[in-house]
Amino acid sequence: MKKITLTDKRKNNYYYNEAIKTLRTNIQLSGQSIKTILITSCFPNEGKSDVVLSLAQELGSIGKKVLLLDADIRKTAYVGRLGVEEEVRGLSQFLSGQANINDIIYETNFENMDIIFCGPSAPNPSGLLSENVFQVFLKKVREYYSYILIDTPPIGTVVDAAVIGRYCDGAVFLIEPGNVRYKDAQRALSQLERSGCQILGAVMNKIDTKADKYYSSYYKHYGEYYRRAEEENK
Repeated sequence: MKKITLTDKRKNNYYYNEAIKTLRTNIQLSGQSIKTILITSCFPNEGKSDVVLSLAQELGSIGKKVLLLDADIRKTAYVGRLGVEEEVRGLSQFLSGQANINDIIYETNFENMDIIFCGPSAPNPSGLLSENVFQVFLKKVREYYSYILIDTPPIGTVVDAAVIGRYCDGAVFLIEPGNVRYKDAQRALSQLERSGCQILGAVMNKIDTKADKYYSSYYKHYGEYYRRAEEENK
């Protein structure tokens, strides 16, 4: 397995980090059989890839061996975002027979986290993902990881997430309140449910805690609680 150094340029945010910890706990409480999890959204630019990366880092920080799989072979999200300058091989090359498993799994500098990049854009992504080789691949890698987090294209735009969902233990649906209509969200969820994949829950992203009185009050209270706890433990 090759090693690669990733750079996470995002600023640290206490409230965001606490929300990710809550998501991590809820996933753990879903049961030990839930290992292969896809994360999708209704539309692009709802912050899905940021949540996937943060969740992978959080699970790794508590000792869970995690594989982050970028299955959006229509558009890469991680190579540029994580400062990868060297040439890497990815999922599309494996599914098309141009690479083997050991060629595409990279060990990272993030604790307990490996990554598979999407690879070059493919002309028929849903066709590649529908083939038996992808199902066999997921069965094989789940033997070595505590969790496999699969970042998929938005299900409200293309069918790829529903195809992948047939082979996963569960799915997390991410939504940006205020920018997605109720009917669109319901349609996207219905399509995901038809794949037979268990819906583990939904995540509301990009909430302005300062503008929303409920969340502002909630996080202010618990933020103060955690700060006092940390001071008492010093």
